[in-house]
Amino acid sequence: MIVRMPRVNKSGLLAMLLFVLLQSVAGAQSYDLLLKGGHIIDPANNLNQPMDLALAQGKVALVADKIDTTLCKKVIDVSGLYVVPGLIDPHTHVFVGSTARTFANGFSSVSPDDFSFKSGITTMVDAGTSGWRNFEEFKQQVIDQSATRVLAFLNIVGVGMVGSPHEQNLQDMDPYLTGLMIEKYPQIIVGTKIGHFHDGDFTPVQKALDAGIREDVPVLIECHLPEIPLQVILEHLRPGDIFTHTYGRVNDRQSILDEKGNLQPYVVQARQKGVFFDVGHGGGSFHFSEATPAARLGFWPDSFGTDLHRFSMNSGMKDMLNIMSKFLSLGMPLYEVIEAATSKPATMLKRPDLGHLAVGAEADIAILRLVEGQFGFTDSGGEAIEGSRKLQAEITIRAGKIVWDLNGLSSKRFAE
Repeated sequence: MIVRMPRVNKSGLLAMLLFVLLQSVAGAQSYDLLLKGGHIIDPANNLNQPMDLALAQGKVALVADKIDTTLCKKVIDVSGLYVVPGLIDPHTHVFVGSTARTFANGFSSVSPDDFSFKSGITTMVDAGTSGWRNFEEFKQQVIDQSATRVLAFLNIVGVGMVGSPHEQNLQDMDPYLTGLMIEKYPQIIVGTKIGHFHDGDFTPVQKALDAGIREDVPVLIECHLPEIPLQVILEHLRPGDIFTHTYGRVNDRQSILDEKGNLQPYVVQARQKGVFFDVGHGGGSFHFSEATPAARLGFWPDSFGTDLHRFSMNSGMKDMLNIMSKFLSLGMPLYEVIEAATSKPATMLKRPDLGHLAVGAEADIAILRLVEGQFGFTDSGGEAIEGSRKLQAEITIRAGKIVWDLNGLSSKRFAE
């Protein structure tokens, strides 16, 4: 029998050891749910093989070659399916509200539960829709009401994403007050963000970096900084900072590729330094003219941020599984695709409690089917490629509870 323990920090490890101790004291364990016969891919623990997985009290209780079904209250046959950690989307806009034409507390954002579980996502990270002035409103209105785990990057602009001229206001960009809000909610706020500034002044980027340095959290950089050269931005980023909209051919940021289709030297240097590169697909920031040459060079993304919002959900983006399937079609190995959807974003967010299936971890799980056939995948510019495989979420489990079941695999069969 194989039992997997995770690589976690001290507090997380103590919690998991306590869980294992309680399990052993209980003697012959009765598990709440057994996922039987699936192929587990858990890159954080170097697992890529058929194994059984049992859940108890909302936690992963046992991962082993074979688990006795008589010990389990409920058994789901997941043969032929992939059992992976719950997917993590590090770039969304979910501060939904009633204000027209804004993202912060506005109609341009969307509700997380409406989009997460059907795509195998158990954790969404809001990409700076709120700032230090309105984060608590976002928390009360959306985060606290959602079954999806919602984390957040805090915009360096105090009012968040409410459009011009407010996002151009240097006086509202306060590293100290941003830091105080991060300190108040360290389990929810995972970093700072800057992304919409239409001047060559580097001050907004520096202020976001100052807040990140002050609180030892990553900075998320979007591409909407047209007057600041890409090289300058990447040279200032620290190891662990995150660059999103990586594969977009857009008019407000230089390409990661040169005119010959090679990676810009400073892009290579940034990755070598430890900067993370997120897809950040969105409605207008992913193009095969960028992704295909980058794929040929092996420049795969570290994470599959969707840039989910009202103007991307029905465009070429569709959902996170669609993005993952695009990269499968571009040649990214399945194991690396799952890694970039689970353990890598957990590392980016400095959340070692997420993105793995070790004993004692919260039972956030996606059960995926790799469907074979003829499929088309579109980008933000109206171009498409064909692929022979795509990923589909059959079951999503959040904290031990089944929250999505596409084909009723967990249900009793109806008998007339």
